[in-house]
Amino acid sequence: MKIVVGLGNPGNRYSATRHNVGFMTTDLLAARWEVDNWKNRFDGLVAEYRGVDTVLLIKPQTYMNLSGAAVKAAVNWYKLSVEDVIVIYDDLDLPSGKLRLRTKGGSGGHRGIESILMELGKDDFARVRIGIGRPPQFMATADYVLGRFSPEEIQVVEPSLKRAADAVEAIIKGGMAKAANEYNKG
Repeated sequence: MKIVVGLGNPGNRYSATRHNVGFMTTDLLAARWEVDNWKNRFDGLVAEYRGVDTVLLIKPQTYMNLSGAAVKAAVNWYKLSVEDVIVIYDDLDLPSGKLRLRTKGGSGGHRGIESILMELGKDDFARVRIGIGRPPQFMATADYVLGRFSPEEIQVVEPSLKRAADAVEAIIKGGMAKAANEYNKG
């Protein structure tokens, strides 16, 4: 079993913001796998996909800074290891639309990842980072990540969300090393 966690903030106010690319990618996976059985569990919206492997999709509803609570609850309930977790989230340090896969490491200042690291006590979970670029000089970082994509940005980001969903499937099917080799190119 794998747990795929898309990070974001709940509610319509945040639904199409830069900080919610994790939710958006998780929704793409749910649509791709024809999963519509979302339930409130583990402080999040949870849906289960049963294919060759069972995959639990989670969208924490605790707001970004407390995302780790939902991840820890699911990991503990299913008695899984941290290595069974795949987290999808936005990254300011990557140009818009750029993907990076990795395991281990710090949070890079991302509060959702900080929460997961704190709750799990380990850093060896898979990460699918989706670049959202840096804010303009005049804009506060919080305003930028909680802002919506411009029409130009959407044209760059939408294909990266599909590639991120592909990358998650590649991690599930062939492991992180193989997926990273394919998706970290360019």
